[in-house]
Amino acid sequence: MEKRRTLGQYRAIDLFSFAVMLAIGEFLIVMAGNYWFPEQPFTVSLTAAITCIVYMRWGYYGAIHAVLGGFVFCYFSGAGASQYLYYCVGNLLSVVSCLFLKKMGKEKVRTSGWGLFFPILVLLLMQLGRGLVALISGAPLATLEGFFLTDSLSMVFTFVIIWIARRLDGIYEDQKHYLLRLNAEQKREKEVNYES
Repeated sequence: MEKRRTLGQYRAIDLFSFAVMLAIGEFLIVMAGNYWFPEQPFTVSLTAAITCIVYMRWGYYGAIHAVLGGFVFCYFSGAGASQYLYYCVGNLLSVVSCLFLKKMGKEKVRTSGWGLFFPILVLLLMQLGRGLVALISGAPLATLEGFFLTDSLSMVFTFVIIWIARRLDGIYEDQKHYLLRLNAEQKREKEVNYES
């Protein structure tokens, strides 16, 4: 008899898989940026896109990926201690977007026009969080503006990734909802096969 995974096991595997994708993706983006565009002030990051997907799939667990993305970005960029603080702690402000998901309903956000607003909200909250942490740490006000301007390409990147993810079955979907939907579809299929 085949042993089934529990929801907790499935979630742990899923979260780990997205963490690995995030770490590898951030590493490749930072290395490519440093190699091809070393003088450019702009940055591109996968963190908001992956975190957004995990918020949709598992809710507040996406905070793990928000912090991890900040850490990996800083590590491979050769950042100083203050930047680790700005990115890792600042990215946590994106957790506020889960309240939006809860109020609107994940399914409505996933299937409606709100689904394209949500990733923008996640990234803006990350940028604002970084800026606020920097200001609290004593950085000048211009630093706040810098987080928005240098990371503006990530907005396009995040938007495109979520636009694609919305079209892939089960990727940009609450996983409890997805598993229940999948189970119901399998039952219907069995019933049709049994009746045939």
